[in-house]
Amino acid sequence: MTPRRPTADTSKLFALVAGVVVVAALYFARAVLVPFALAMLLSFLLAPLVRQLERTRLPRVPAVLLVVILAVALAFLVAANVTNQLFDVASQLPGYRAHIQQKVAYLHDGGMGVAKVTDKLSELGEEMSDSLAGKTRATRHHNGLVVPAPGSNEPVPVEVVKPPMTSWESLASLLSPVGVAGVVLVFTIFILLRFEDLRNRFIRLVGHNHLTLMTQALDDASQRITKYLLWQFIVNASYGFVVGTGLHFIGLPNALLWGVIAAVSRFIPYVGPPVGAFFPIVLSLAVFDGWTRSLEVAGFFLTTEIVVANIVEPLLYGANTGISSLAVLVAAVFWTLLWGPIGLVLSTPLTVCLVVIGRHVPQLEFLHVLLGDEPVLSPELHFYQRMLAADLTDARRVLLQNLEGKRLQELYDSVVIPALSMAQRDRRQDDLDDSAADFIWQVARELVDELSDPEGASRDEIQKASFDTRSVAGSANVVCIPARTAGDETVGTMLVHLLEQNGIPAHCVSLASSLEMIDQLAADRPDIVVISSLQPFGVTHARKLYALIKARLPGTPILLGVWNFSGELGGVIARLGDDMRSLIVTDLAGAAESLRALAKEHLSANHSEAIALR
Repeated sequence: MTPRRPTADTSKLFALVAGVVVVAALYFARAVLVPFALAMLLSFLLAPLVRQLERTRLPRVPAVLLVVILAVALAFLVAANVTNQLFDVASQLPGYRAHIQQKVAYLHDGGMGVAKVTDKLSELGEEMSDSLAGKTRATRHHNGLVVPAPGSNEPVPVEVVKPPMTSWESLASLLSPVGVAGVVLVFTIFILLRFEDLRNRFIRLVGHNHLTLMTQALDDASQRITKYLLWQFIVNASYGFVVGTGLHFIGLPNALLWGVIAAVSRFIPYVGPPVGAFFPIVLSLAVFDGWTRSLEVAGFFLTTEIVVANIVEPLLYGANTGISSLAVLVAAVFWTLLWGPIGLVLSTPLTVCLVVIGRHVPQLEFLHVLLGDEPVLSPELHFYQRMLAADLTDARRVLLQNLEGKRLQELYDSVVIPALSMAQRDRRQDDLDDSAADFIWQVARELVDELSDPEGASRDEIQKASFDTRSVAGSANVVCIPARTAGDETVGTMLVHLLEQNGIPAHCVSLASSLEMIDQLAADRPDIVVISSLQPFGVTHARKLYALIKARLPGTPILLGVWNFSGELGGVIARLGDDMRSLIVTDLAGAAESLRALAKEHLSANHSEAIALR
């Protein structure tokens, strides 16, 4: 008995259960995972320095120890200076009371509604105080407990007071952050010492059968995270230096402290910059007379943050993360709920890892789609989807974006024709009704006319001008005929525009029955005929139309355009005849080149006939 294969629903249920288990493990094991994650990030940040020292022939162990000692010394030096300045700020706060009282009095006397609100709050506070005082008189204290006074039936409020912490509890609460920092430091040292060994073990564990795939994923993740962390450290340190220098020149005391706080707070997405600016702005209100200096501090922070967030960061490391802006926000919320404030700091690097894994592991591709910043729809699919949504404005925007740096025929071949081919396929398979298909053909025709005529001249004016000016030069007259559908006619219109731009007069026969179109074709007396057949499902009708035209206009060169054809042309050539081998094209670029060659042959033939007549 053969085992049953898992169904799609079973696979989805298994994936959901696995996701829940992973999230639960991340939450309940955060005491171990958070220090390890911090150590990994520090390792990525310090690894380039270790490699630089190793290139100077310094062994791995001394290089790691030297880098870690320098990093710890720098952290202690900054922490000591920040602590001293914090004590300095705390000692100076009582001296700023007069400035605060002046500003409060200014607001109170400003007549801006603040005085009325303050008076109402004061009255409400006095009433509450009187009420509480009346209840207190009805009670008395006995051995530290509040008991009702004789003759009082008032309920006694119960208040639970937490006992003071013992010396051991105070020491434990103080040593807890120090212990976490020590664990992170030990993890960091061992990761730097055994980085290659850990990488090889991870590949052996999860990627032994996909060695190339896992190697690419790990290299991509390490490069992205290292570049991101390095640039983030440089940008935030520079930001703190600029803030400290600017506040020093403005005259705010302890500028070094606020510069360090601003630099550290910028590692926290979204919340950090406002927090780093809040305390200096509040302190400026207490330090300076008037409002001018405080407004200067606020404006300085606002200007600096706008420049860094919108110019510096996108230029330096915005492309290194590969995460969309919405994903950064969602990741910040997700990791904060799991790991608290540390999760907020780690949210972007951890999400980078998920995006890289989703890019290289097919089973986890949804992570790359949901969190990545790369377009998930190809240009032709995006254009077709916007036409399906009846959004002409957005469809035009997609074409204009993809036209940058390209020629018009490249846009037609790479975006418009594949999108029309999708519409023709869906129409044939009844996934698209007639009204929707007609709308798509109409939209495509309008957009093609706009792109081919950016100055606003009508197509008839361009066509008339081209015939008037170019037919005199003796150029071949090209007539394009659709094989069966409006999509064929739309692509024929694109070809006509391209030919007119190349100096070849051309026009497209309107879609009708085969006999009516051939009658019109015979009346136009073309020098070259082009059959426009949009694939798929168009070769049979094109072959029948080719036979009819060849019988009606013998001797006229016929070029067959099977647009967006992805199969082998040998079968088509076998059904049409070997003489058509050089007259079958699959894209507009090839068609324009073939028609230019046929036009030159036609001109040479006319020139020879003119000489013979003379």
